[in-house]
Amino acid sequence: MSDPFSVTVTVRGYETDSQGHLNTSVYMQYAEHARWACLEAAGVRQSALLEKGVGPVNLETNLRFHRELRAGDEVRVSCAFSWEGGKTFRVEQRLTKADGTPAADVTSVGGLLDLHTRRLVSDPAAHFEALAADMRVLGIRGV
Repeated sequence: MSDPFSVTVTVRGYETDSQGHLNTSVYMQYAEHARWACLEAAGVRQSALLEKGVGPVNLETNLRFHRELRAGDEVRVSCAFSWEGGKTFRVEQRLTKADGTPAADVTSVGGLLDLHTRRLVSDPAAHFEALAADMRVLGIRGV
């Protein structure tokens, strides 16, 4: 896909801190929302993952701020998965203001946890691929 998957969110007043800025934890919630929306768009439902006995886990996250977000701002949250083999994958996300100004970048390393053994599965892309209706949304196998 030429453009990564994205969702749009409007910052709500109760999500801001005492200075009127979007609270740090909410940036992370927006990123999580976009990751799940991306999986849903690919046809991967949370219930289907649970039925297969697996669930995504976040192993590392880096949040870099560029510009502040305030109540009423419309923000686009992109989501692009990167599959490099092995037990982990990367997710690159950008929060962009309506005028195109980057507000923040979120970079994560994730895996897919076997809920019975409590260990990462060896090929998470294969598990997602088995459930996905549109693998291009997830960038799996270079499709």
